[in-house]
Amino acid sequence: MHSSLRLGALAVSLAFSALSVQAQQAPASAPAVRTERNLSLELANQIATATVAACAANGYAVAATVVDRAGVVRAVQRADAAGSHTLAASERKAWTSASAKAPTLAMMENAQKNPGAANLVNIPGFLLLGGGVPVKVGNEVIGAVGVGGAPGGHLDEQCANAGIEKVKAQLG
Repeated sequence: MHSSLRLGALAVSLAFSALSVQAQQAPASAPAVRTERNLSLELANQIATATVAACAANGYAVAATVVDRAGVVRAVQRADAAGSHTLAASERKAWTSASAKAPTLAMMENAQKNPGAANLVNIPGFLLLGGGVPVKVGNEVIGAVGVGGAPGGHLDEQCANAGIEKVKAQLG
């Protein structure tokens, strides 16, 4: 009984020693806790509403999904006449854009022109079609909006940009 307690204590001691060594090796400037900006529900809803409205003004019935910086859905809107497939497309575009911190149209074009980027299409969940645009505060990506349903990814992207533009003053 005593030997198993000693072995357990030794294991705990070794674990703490390893953690101590790792902590000492971490850069002094790396904070233990990170502070990150993120999208509020209110802002996500405003972006989704403005995005669907921008497309509607051009005669396009779309779905818009807004995700936070981690790609988690915060808001979704689908125009009355938008096809059911537009929901999944908008979510995948938003997630792809937030994950890569880049517009999906640019990513698609890069994958088509650059053989080294062609395999991006094989990443589970990535959708390399135009219509996913990061939401930024300065250079920091705090989320993304994805649009599906306009007759072309470049038009989806225009609507996403218009939706972000409507809340630009709130992004600092």
